Amino acid sequence: MAFKTRLALTALLAGTALVPSMAQAQTAREIELETRLKMLEAAVQDLRGELNAARATSAPAPIASAPTSASPMTTNPMTASSMSAAPESPGRSPGATNVAQARPVAANSAPTDGFRVGNTTVKLGGFVRLNVIASRYNDGEAAVGGLGKEFFLPQQIPVGGGFSSQDLLLSARQTRLLFSTATPMNGTDIKTLVEFDFALATAPVGAQRATNPYTPTFRRGFIEYGNLLVGQEWSTFQNIAVLPETTDFVGPLDGTVFNRQALVRYSIPLRAGLTLQIAAENPETETALPANAALVDTDDDRLPDVVARVNWKPTFGDFALAGIARELRTDTLGSGDTAFGWGVSGSGKIPIGKRHDLRFMATYGQGIGRYLGLGYVPDAIYGGTATQLERIDNFAGFAALRIGWTDAIHSTVMGSYQSANYPAGVIVTGLANAKSYGGAANLFWSPGKGFDIGMEYRHAVRELVSGDTGALDRLEFAFKYGF
Repeated sequence: MAFKTRLALTALLAGTALVPSMAQAQTAREIELETRLKMLEAAVQDLRGELNAARATSAPAPIASAPTSASPMTTNPMTASSMSAAPESPGRSPGATNVAQARPVAANSAPTDGFRVGNTTVKLGGFVRLNVIASRYNDGEAAVGGLGKEFFLPQQIPVGGGFSSQDLLLSARQTRLLFSTATPMNGTDIKTLVEFDFALATAPVGAQRATNPYTPTFRRGFIEYGNLLVGQEWSTFQNIAVLPETTDFVGPLDGTVFNRQALVRYSIPLRAGLTLQIAAENPETETALPANAALVDTDDDRLPDVVARVNWKPTFGDFALAGIARELRTDTLGSGDTAFGWGVSGSGKIPIGKRHDLRFMATYGQGIGRYLGLGYVPDAIYGGTATQLERIDNFAGFAALRIGWTDAIHSTVMGSYQSANYPAGVIVTGLANAKSYGGAANLFWSPGKGFDIGMEYRHAVRELVSGDTGALDRLEFAFKYGF
């Protein structure tokens, strides 16, 4: 090809040498000259292309460091999609070199998702959601503006009202927004995520009269570098990977660990499919008086809650075993007490065929009330006849079966339970929560990627220490589009 191009160039140059310089050249001669000039320019471009191709072929390939052999680091399913803006090799430690990062072309290429600001890849995400909630209470009326009207919150099921009530609510305040970043640093990515929604904000008086304004509330915000995560994130004691699909904000809330808080967490890959996580998390002791069931934030804590969790991902499922140790402490005007709180939680998800799975969680402990069901019961009783911190025993659990009827139509059937055993010798008010249990079933249709339409029926019971109960029956529809 190069030889033919040179021949053409030689012929063109020879022809050009014969061009007469007379100003009175005929029109046909001028057209011929213009044609030869264009052919000459094309031949030069061909030579330049061949030269560049030859240089690229003969240039030495870049030398890349070998990848580390660390096992994959467990990622939180709630952050996996949003934190993958700049992928890295699994289990990579700070300072390790990624083979792909050693290639200048790959490092400077545009991201396949998100957008680039300098050397940082930025992603925006979240979803818009509308819930239509019709509720019936058999023994009273839910508090005006109470969050229990918007999602399943067992401690807000009315008891002792002596009458039934119904209400209907349309709400879009579960809409969520987040943004994440990923920036190369010392051979790995330093990542950040900030997320907020409007679900837990207190509605201003009269909000539903006209504009329904809700203040954005902070959910998560953290920095992740290699195996280290610092910031506010889901508690290490919780395994959100097993939470079932539901139209509700949480679903089986009374049967699950549910907590987001500030923490410092380090993940240690042990081998393929096995990871140990160790965390120090924000402490907060929740107490109640023997004669008053209202929760009290003591805010006297001096040691972090310490959590360890093992994540195991064999070929037949996804499992986690977590343990927590914490100091319970209260101190008012120089008078107080301390006690030891602890808990264990096991959870898992077992695939059944291609479209079905079974999810479960079981948790037991003493002094861990605030970690279960958004504080259905306190950690301990203190004050009045309780002259020292008296821990409360807790058990909570749920199970959920997901059924995939087709690729686009799926259902979940779930049940949950929680019980509290108050310390012997301490007489607590009959209004204190003792048990909560119930179940739900739903049907979802996903007509397109990110778009879900679902309906769900839920029945739940709240039981007090006195033995009085209140029941909730709820029919809920949800429309959600994630982006």
